Amino acid sequence: MTVCPANLHVSATSRMSSAPRLRERVEQKFFILPQRESAAFALLRRTCRADREYPVGQVNSLYFDTPDLDQHQRSDSGELAKDKVRIRWYGEEYDPHLTSLMEGRIMPDAVAGHDVPDGFVRVWLELKSRRGFASTKQRLILEVPGFRLAFAALPTGIIPPMVLARAMAGFGFFTYAPLRPVVAISYWRYRFVEPETGFRISIDSRIRSSLVMPGIGRGERGLELPGAVVEVKGPRFDVPRSLREIAEIGSSWTRYSKYSSSLDAHETAAGSVSRLWPNGMMSREPALLSRVVKHVAAKEPGAPQAAPRFVEDYETE
Repeated sequence: MTVCPANLHVSATSRMSSAPRLRERVEQKFFILPQRESAAFALLRRTCRADREYPVGQVNSLYFDTPDLDQHQRSDSGELAKDKVRIRWYGEEYDPHLTSLMEGRIMPDAVAGHDVPDGFVRVWLELKSRRGFASTKQRLILEVPGFRLAFAALPTGIIPPMVLARAMAGFGFFTYAPLRPVVAISYWRYRFVEPETGFRISIDSRIRSSLVMPGIGRGERGLELPGAVVEVKGPRFDVPRSLREIAEIGSSWTRYSKYSSSLDAHETAAGSVSRLWPNGMMSREPALLSRVVKHVAAKEPGAPQAAPRFVEDYETE
């Protein structure tokens, strides 16, 4: 039987789902051009408080889709009903763009002290559903051998296909074709809470992606999207008064999807000036393919220098 942590804002989108029925939440997104990232970060630091437990860290996801990329096509076409299936894990220790664990100098005891068996890593299998502006999420906690998170192993899907299919059935989600791993995406996230309303705010930057599905793109790894994304999440469609300046700093882009934007970039012809930018958001600054190396993520000027932490039972998106 599917188990979801009680701290998630979960509301099953299917009557067949056996998952707990909790409240939905509304998400708004603002795309921030690279030259305005510092201004956006300064606004969040001035008006919000940093999340007490997990203020900063790297988020990693392996996204699944049908062989013909049905969910990607739905997102690109602007449909109101969209779903995303992914396996998520946290921290730089298991960067999904590295070919092997040795490339990142991962040692067998790298996860020691995180309440998981030696050599195993805690991951979250998720179904995120969006209907209009309201989103819901269902999660299943799993523990997998660390070597399955290396880039070279991601085409196998991290978990057995039957485990994936059974979990999605428990969530009440069914597809006309088997789900396959498509792309690994990671980004650096700062998390905040707006004190007056309790809205959760995050700013995501250094959004990198590597294709794992054969037959699409050119096999590029660590392809980095320019700019950042501010997400405002709360019980209603609103932006707290203290944060309304964000609409002047960034552009409202509620349809923005890291998954679809990354796939579009990989599938667009090499050399195209606009290939890495959301439609209508292109800057004059050239976008570069990031190097796939293990290093400390770049911090914005004035950003807190807190070391990334291994995230356990925490809602991040």
